[in-house]
Amino acid sequence: MTRPPPSLRTPPRRTGRLLVVGAVAVVAAIATALGHALLTPSQAPSPSASARSPSAAPSSAPAPLPPLHREHRGALGEADGVVPDGVTVLDDGIPAVARLDADLLAALRRAAQEAARDGVEFSVNSGWRSPAYQNELLREAVARYGSEAEAARWVATAQTSPHVSGDAVDIGPADATEWLSEHGAAHGLCQTYRNEPWHYELRTEAIDRGCPRMYADPTQDPRMRQ
Repeated sequence: MTRPPPSLRTPPRRTGRLLVVGAVAVVAAIATALGHALLTPSQAPSPSASARSPSAAPSSAPAPLPPLHREHRGALGEADGVVPDGVTVLDDGIPAVARLDADLLAALRRAAQEAARDGVEFSVNSGWRSPAYQNELLREAVARYGSEAEAARWVATAQTSPHVSGDAVDIGPADATEWLSEHGAAHGLCQTYRNEPWHYELRTEAIDRGCPRMYADPTQDPRMRQ
């Protein structure tokens, strides 16, 4: 039996396979669409970085640095102004609190009483400091930041520091500083330096006029140039 010429042979049956593949593709596309429609907002894929608006981009600003005074206390103790954990503005037995300026301390206590009604407690991370303590902090800052110029953005000299004179206090935790940023002016309590959200001083004029504009850091404060 002779074979028919190539032009008369029956072509392979591929039509059925193509229909099956096409049907599978359609089903998969429908399933994907339904899957995206059922995603909750938290599950939905986020837009690419290039598609986000500038206002939605995460901030690249560094977080504020914590106070240095808890790192290396050495031979210094409470008599120099070192603050144990858990101290509040009511602790008269702690020199760092007791030796604060009387008007500053009174304003802090009035504010603390009001904040307590909102469920917020003020902790004192640092208050009055002896010159020896301040000098030790400055030495630590120079070692930590690599230069006197950079250290000056965070720690003043014993001759210029408002902590040594009892005119400044470092308050924590974060909810306390947030409360003070909103309500402190009514008590004359103002954040002095933008890079130190924990550092507060008394500005009685703020009760009527609001707090003055903050310095970027202590190097911008004219008192530090004496």
